[in-house]
Amino acid sequence: MEISSKENTHFFSNNTILPVDRSSFKSESSASKEKQSCCGGIKIFLGALSFVYFAKALSGSYLKSTITQIERRFDIPSSLVGVIDGSFEIGNLLIIIFVSYFGAKLHRPRIIGAGCLIMSAGTFLIAMPQFFMGRYRYERFPSTINSTGSISPCLQDKSQTPFSALEKSHAKINAGCEKEAGSSMWIYVLLGNLLRGIGETPIQPLGITYIDDYAIEENAALYIGCVQTVAIIGPIFGFLLGSLCAKLYVDIGFVDLDSITITHKDAQWVGAWWLGYLIAGAISVLAGIPFWFLPKHLPKPEGRKDSSTSSEQSKFITEDNKEQHKSYQQQVKIAEMAKGKSLEFFPSAVESLYFLPSLKNLFGNPVYILYLCASIIQFNSLIGMVTYKPKYIEQQYGQTSSKTNFVIGLINIPAVAFGIFSGGLIMKKFRINVLGAAKLSLGSSFFGYLLLLSLFAMGCENSEVAGLTMSYHGTKWTTDYEQALFSECNSGCLCSKNDWDPICGENGVTYISACLAGCQASSGSGKNTVFFNCSCVGTLESPSRRSSAVVGPCQKGNECPKMFLYFLVVSVITSYTLSVGGTPGYILLLRCIKPHLKSFALGIYTLAIRVLAGIPAPVYFGVAIDTTCLKWGSKRCGGRGACRLYDSSALRYVYLGLTLVLGTVSIFFSVAVLWVLRKRSSPQDETLSANGERGACGTKSRKDNFVNSDHLIQTTYWPEKETRL
Repeated sequence: MEISSKENTHFFSNNTILPVDRSSFKSESSASKEKQSCCGGIKIFLGALSFVYFAKALSGSYLKSTITQIERRFDIPSSLVGVIDGSFEIGNLLIIIFVSYFGAKLHRPRIIGAGCLIMSAGTFLIAMPQFFMGRYRYERFPSTINSTGSISPCLQDKSQTPFSALEKSHAKINAGCEKEAGSSMWIYVLLGNLLRGIGETPIQPLGITYIDDYAIEENAALYIGCVQTVAIIGPIFGFLLGSLCAKLYVDIGFVDLDSITITHKDAQWVGAWWLGYLIAGAISVLAGIPFWFLPKHLPKPEGRKDSSTSSEQSKFITEDNKEQHKSYQQQVKIAEMAKGKSLEFFPSAVESLYFLPSLKNLFGNPVYILYLCASIIQFNSLIGMVTYKPKYIEQQYGQTSSKTNFVIGLINIPAVAFGIFSGGLIMKKFRINVLGAAKLSLGSSFFGYLLLLSLFAMGCENSEVAGLTMSYHGTKWTTDYEQALFSECNSGCLCSKNDWDPICGENGVTYISACLAGCQASSGSGKNTVFFNCSCVGTLESPSRRSSAVVGPCQKGNECPKMFLYFLVVSVITSYTLSVGGTPGYILLLRCIKPHLKSFALGIYTLAIRVLAGIPAPVYFGVAIDTTCLKWGSKRCGGRGACRLYDSSALRYVYLGLTLVLGTVSIFFSVAVLWVLRKRSSPQDETLSANGERGACGTKSRKDNFVNSDHLIQTTYWPEKETRL
């Protein structure tokens, strides 16, 4: 009697194990048609999922590239930007359990499609403040804005300023105060990123399990690898898009660009950060469309079997409590007898029986706990470093946002991708076991952070800013800079210490404003403004000579470009070295966990990384970076704005020091993992059993016990199984 394809699908959806070979029920022609249908459907899904991975990676990396732009646009400190960055993880955590559990029972492709729409809505929401908070206003002296009147930067008397120009200036300030509420619109950026996190949630757990369920067994790993590879390409395009948008002025299309008096090299420059979010949101919408037309189920490939425990995994699973495993089987049998039916129809009745024992078993695994601690601390180090890397390059080496994003996207990201690939290739080529994986992961971290240590010697000196990093007489000092902004050379000028309108003197020194430089006259307009008779500029070389200055800060020292080149080389090697240990570390995590706890362990691992690293790391890194600020900007109606100038040396020690301290602590935990593995895989442990059982990551491990356990789990519905990678 022949069984239809529809009935077979029904049988497999209920995890029913057929006692008779399926080949006896199907003809060769029907099996061939089913295989073609399955392969075609899964490949369409694979292409759609790869595009979604690309879209979410692009929007996530683009956010990293706009950190400094958002900070300047909304006049907020780095610590608040860290909160905005961490809101993505918060959104993800809000529904991850709900999606992982209920999503597997519903229409997975459509849930992914809905997630894409939510993700695109969040991305569009991030860009919305640009259209409601008015035009961007930066600090500039009136003579650089309008050339109709000749105004002295050094206002010794307000009567020197034409009344109309002064009145116009005050009117602009008052208008800015009326729109000061617009500065709180960073909340929309936070909510948009939160919404992005919610929309991204179903993509990985539901997408990967869909491939794993309906792909041919030998092709599943290849398909998942293709998806992950495309995901790595996303950040490259994200940072390149950030580089392009950073060159464009924030209000492009709304203002006359010829009237803009700052360039993309200026500390007040804000690029068209919002434009990239509109592009990323549109890509997310397009990525979600195919999922609305994909079926809930695909035909199961012929001969597809549930994964069983590998011999390598059986060797490295801890069984510190053998009685607990027996107790677990007994509990399942009792519950099954009480119900009188298969447990697959009553999953919730059994989950409470083994949740706490499973949790206790998982946290009783020393290798898992130690590796979890090492990963949490290391991810704190890496997330903080990656989040503020663009800011570090800009402030330390005087590079523009556009060039910084271009370098990260074109050099650093490919190095990370190549490192991850190399780690997997090394594992396969040399057939490295779990103990070897632990050594490779530890060695990768050790040499990576050792290379990072060399970056302390590859920094630039502070920019020469009169009144901040040096005196007006050319002496470098580190005293209270607020009291040193005024000197004899500008004592006759009516200047504000809160202004930030830097000019570059012909002596190579930057002055906070033309007024503080003691400039008496100016000519030209906009970017071509030149200041003359600057009394403070002449004091460095010849007190009697009064020199000129131009708009914008001076470039850093001649050695800085060379140091930046060295930094790039070491940074790329460091990124590659740290990434090599990623795959071995993941294998170590999977191989030291019992098969029926694998999904649960991965869920706990992901949850811990997000809560204890993804959310707090950008915040406290931002707080630490804020402590190195030398000159804070001021808002139009009072209050502290974004930082305009950082102490290069302090920033280097705080940024790299915090990264290295966290990395060093994680290495100690990795050493502890290796020590436990060595102890448990010692020759004494291997000969403990007279039956020839081998001990490695725990005490004894008997393969047939786990086969029975797998059989038991396969006939029982596990919600965690739907999130298995």
